[in-house]
Amino acid sequence: MADKVVKREPKAQATKGPKVPQPSLISIIVKGLWKENPGLCQLLGMCPLLAVTTSAASALGLGIATILVITLSSLIVSLLRTFILREVRIPIYVLLIATIVTVVCFEVEAYYPKLYQQLGIYLALIVTNCIIMGRAEAFAGRHGPLASTVDALACGIGFTAVLFVLGAVREILGSGTFFVGAADLLGPWAQSLEVHLIDGSHTYLIAILPPGGFFVLALLIALKNALDQRARDRAQKRMRIPSINV
Repeated sequence: MADKVVKREPKAQATKGPKVPQPSLISIIVKGLWKENPGLCQLLGMCPLLAVTTSAASALGLGIATILVITLSSLIVSLLRTFILREVRIPIYVLLIATIVTVVCFEVEAYYPKLYQQLGIYLALIVTNCIIMGRAEAFAGRHGPLASTVDALACGIGFTAVLFVLGAVREILGSGTFFVGAADLLGPWAQSLEVHLIDGSHTYLIAILPPGGFFVLALLIALKNALDQRARDRAQKRMRIPSINV
C-alpha cells in the first residue's frame, strides 16, 4: 500500500505590529528645553507662569518645586506603567501627583517659610499643572524609566527657565531689582546675588501686574519664533543647489 504523503501546512505566525522607534535622549532633551518647551510652545501652566513671576526668586522657587514633582511622578508612573489599568490611569496619576505635591509643600513650609508665603496657593496648585499630567500620560506611561526621567527633567528645566527669565525681566522693569529674596531660597550666601539696578522712580508698575506678564511672555514667544524661523532659513539656504551659468 502506497504511503500517503501528508502535507503539513505551516503554522501561522503571529503577526507583530511595527516597533515604535524609541527617541534618543538627546532629542528628548532638545524637545523639552526648546522645540516643545511647555511654557513657550505648548503654553501650559499659564496660571503660575503669570502669577508667580513678579520676582526671579519666587519664579525659581516654584520652578524647582515643579521639577521635583514632574521628575518623581514621571519616574514612578514609568516604573508602574505595566501594573496600572488603562481605565483607571488618570485617577491614579492624580493621586500620585497630589501625594508628591503634598510632601513638597510640607518641605517648603518647614525649611523655606518666606518662600512658602510668597508662592501661597500656587505651590499646592502644582497638582493641576497640565505639564505634569501631560508628561505622565503622553510619555512616562509609554516609555522606560530612564527616558521618562530625562523627559521630565528636560520639560521641568525648560519650564523653570521660562519662569526665571519672565520673573527676572518683570522684576527689573517693575521693581528695579534683580533676584531679591534669593537668600530665602538658596541660603545666606545668595544675598550677594540680590542687586538694585534701577531707581524706583524709573520703574514701570505695569511690569509686575498681570498685563505685564502677558506682554513679556508674548515678547519671549516672538523671540523664540524669530530664532526658529532664522534657523529654518539657514537650513534651506544650505540645502539649495547653486545654479551654474553656462
